[in-house]
Amino acid sequence: MRFPWGDIADLPTVGDRIDTFIDIAKADETPGARLRLARERARSFRREFPSTGTPDSVTTCDLVTLPYPTRFGLFRASLAIAPFLSITNRMLVIRWHDSDGRRRTLLFEPSDFELGRYTPYFDNLSQRTPRVLERQVVREHGTVLAHLERLGIEPDEVDYLMFDHLHTQDLRRWIGATAHQDDLGGTPRAIFPNAKVIVQRDELAAMAELHPLQKPWYQPAAYRDVPAEAFLPIEGSIVLGPGVAVVKTPGHVFGNQSLVVNTSTGIWVSSENVIAAEALTPEHSRLPGVAGWAQRWQQEVVLNANTIETTADQYNSIVLEKTLADRSQADSRFLQFFPSSELTGAWTNPGTRPTFSHGRITHDSSL
Repeated sequence: MRFPWGDIADLPTVGDRIDTFIDIAKADETPGARLRLARERARSFRREFPSTGTPDSVTTCDLVTLPYPTRFGLFRASLAIAPFLSITNRMLVIRWHDSDGRRRTLLFEPSDFELGRYTPYFDNLSQRTPRVLERQVVREHGTVLAHLERLGIEPDEVDYLMFDHLHTQDLRRWIGATAHQDDLGGTPRAIFPNAKVIVQRDELAAMAELHPLQKPWYQPAAYRDVPAEAFLPIEGSIVLGPGVAVVKTPGHVFGNQSLVVNTSTGIWVSSENVIAAEALTPEHSRLPGVAGWAQRWQQEVVLNANTIETTADQYNSIVLEKTLADRSQADSRFLQFFPSSELTGAWTNPGTRPTFSHGRITHDSSL
């Protein structure tokens, strides 16, 4: 599948580039050397980042809880008997004022989960799951639009949409389409008419010609008729606003990126590179098998590994995230890493209840 707008290099971009991380992905470095660089560069940026300020607010909105294979979410570490665990997808609403006084609104992980269920992997899983069981394990908490209405935010106030990566994402209702969509019964107009999608150029390029390892997790047909002007591709890492940064963290997918925010409790990092805060400090995990596996194999993190395209790079990216994040004020054994899909305990999944959960990020600079 080729995108209709031609060369993605011609599309506009956004933000102030962060030079600190540029040399991490040097092709002539070994994975071990890249790990050392990731740790060093993260320490450097962690010292610099607070000087950019803080956003006005960060609000967490629960979207949906759904099943996910244990062998993916906890890689090889879990000894749980449950073949599936539960993860909760959440959206973060971040607001700030630019230097010129203009208010900005970013939606991080605003998943249209109603359309996301047609991702090949989850569609196949749904077809093989009895409806009565599916109703037990899938819980819808609230839609993107319902949450924004509750917060008093109009759709035309949203400036940016961002995902750590585009697995499962169908954006047609959010940014519109340029042609008739049979499954949507027409040509959808953009619900967020002023919003731009911040995405790594690497991921757009990869989606144009997917590798077989990637195909179960993307919906490329959903991008054939989306408008080019809705995208703001970036290369690498940027500061988007005061206390708001996008850091490239390749591995889970080629163009993976993480949200980094500076708040009243310090620095938070969010992505789906891991599904639980304890995956960054597995020595403190009470999940069956996790601490022992990490000690036995000398692994300092536990990957979310539904894709294994570039596993060493994903490991290095998680260490970068781990180095950036501050300690949790609720429990200092764990870091302020907020999984965009967080492990959630459920009676249906014995042995997968997390030792510690953040549940949300809350920040309001006016308080």
